[in-house]
Amino acid sequence: MKRSLLFIPLILAIALGIVLFAGIGKDTSTLESALIGKPVPSFELASLEDPNRTYRTDVFEEKVVLLNVWGTWCPSCRVEHSELVRLATEEGMPIYGLNYKDNRNAALEWLQNLGNPYELSLFDPQGKLGFDLGVYGAPETYIIDAQGIVRYRHVGVVDRKVWTEELEPRIKQYREES
Repeated sequence: MKRSLLFIPLILAIALGIVLFAGIGKDTSTLESALIGKPVPSFELASLEDPNRTYRTDVFEEKVVLLNVWGTWCPSCRVEHSELVRLATEEGMPIYGLNYKDNRNAALEWLQNLGNPYELSLFDPQGKLGFDLGVYGAPETYIIDAQGIVRYRHVGVVDRKVWTEELEPRIKQYREES
């Protein structure tokens, strides 16, 4: 009877191997969002730059924008930051930042040193809006249409390829539909 207990670690290792093997090769940037086609969740958050200024959901009801979830603790956010700056300055893409579970002073220093691609920056230190959006981690980037509807979600770094192949065509489509 006790000899059969010796096989439990082997069985658990095989089960774990099967689970991990099933995840190999899956594209993690295509995680579905339950919010696609739905309005941005209601929120009231302070500006990153000015704690006395607050923003509400209606900031998304003017134009098609990218909502970029980022934090100074996120190495991938640093990787994509120069592309976001390029998109804002060269492409004129409106980008709203959601500083997620971060330190305000560290975030402000980041933007001062690396450039600020954001038309506005929401400060979400507790991650409440991030939770309501279903954020798994940073960076994540959402396309929000001019009616405040979440149209697309990209998980991972935004680079030139992601911009030209995934984001830009969809943004053109949603701008035409506005």
